[in-house]
Amino acid sequence: MKLKLTVALALGVFSSLSMAQEVVKIGHVAPLSGAIAHLGKDNEYGARLAIEELNAKGVSIGGKKVKFELLAEDDAADPKQGTAAAQKLVDSKVNGVVGHLNSGTSIPASKIYSDAGIPQISPSSTNPKFTRQGYKTTFRVVADDVHLGGTLGRFAVGELKAKNIAVIDDRTAYGQGVADEFEKAAKAAGATVVGREFTTDKATDFTAILTTIKGKKPDVVFFGGMDAVAGPMIKQMKSLGLNAKFVGGDGICTNEILKLGGDAVGNNQVFCAEAGGIDEKSNAAFKAKFNKRFNVDVQIYAPYVYDSVNLMVDAMVKANSSDPAKYLPVLAKTAGYKGVTGDITFDEKGDIKNGALTLFTYKAGKREQLKIVR
Repeated sequence: MKLKLTVALALGVFSSLSMAQEVVKIGHVAPLSGAIAHLGKDNEYGARLAIEELNAKGVSIGGKKVKFELLAEDDAADPKQGTAAAQKLVDSKVNGVVGHLNSGTSIPASKIYSDAGIPQISPSSTNPKFTRQGYKTTFRVVADDVHLGGTLGRFAVGELKAKNIAVIDDRTAYGQGVADEFEKAAKAAGATVVGREFTTDKATDFTAILTTIKGKKPDVVFFGGMDAVAGPMIKQMKSLGLNAKFVGGDGICTNEILKLGGDAVGNNQVFCAEAGGIDEKSNAAFKAKFNKRFNVDVQIYAPYVYDSVNLMVDAMVKANSSDPAKYLPVLAKTAGYKGVTGDITFDEKGDIKNGALTLFTYKAGKREQLKIVR
């Protein structure tokens, strides 16, 4: 009798072990330290929210219950740290990666993921090169710099009536790329670029650059870079009496710019575009649950990270496998996926089709949506 009981217990333990949930690892990389850590944390929170909801709901892949685990890495917006983080995730045998935030880290990391056959979805990297390297593992859910910079260039000339424009970039893959596309479009629309200046993504003093620019009397100053640099630049523009409109890409299109730029942000003085087309009203539900969970407001790309994680898992479910080699072809064929950021369909390069941009300004201490452009 005891022998039968022991066997039965052993079989029960074996059965429960065999029923144990499979762990699916999703990697996430963003700058969690440094000047734009607030943007990196925003992205990580988007991933964390998606993972928590998936685990709460319960997901089966290939007939087995799975548990999702988030492996979050910090690349500090530094290319070398970015490749180190990518290799760490590959060594940890992640099933997929959402990230990186910056083009400057996403591009070098993409080769590491490609060599390992691990799908990578960037929620925010806009440099065109990212998806034009021929890698089958590389995807993004936002429009690229050709669209972003081009739209802002036409907007500066057509809507802001700019005739003379000065352009500054921070020499990163993102900053220089978006500034180049802006300059091209602004010139094509009839504006004169009176100066092109350079800084770095860690600079804090722009007096020399701005003094040079002021003498050229621009109507608009365009900056290719992130909010941590743009905020002090806007303040210094005001102190020097340089009253041009300030225009930038998605890197400056944050709530944090209001703190970083202070009262120099003003009303209808700063304009930016986010590489996505979320309607502010319809996105209220996501923002509310995000705020409730983390007690902070969405900065920019958390909804795109959230969609990227869910989209990756959706492909796993459809493929009946979390094995990258098996779900990658399904991910590549994504068409009409309904996310909180809108419909997602990938083209043959891994770019989102019909990518949208949202134009914003700042008024009365708040970011205000102007329009969505496709």
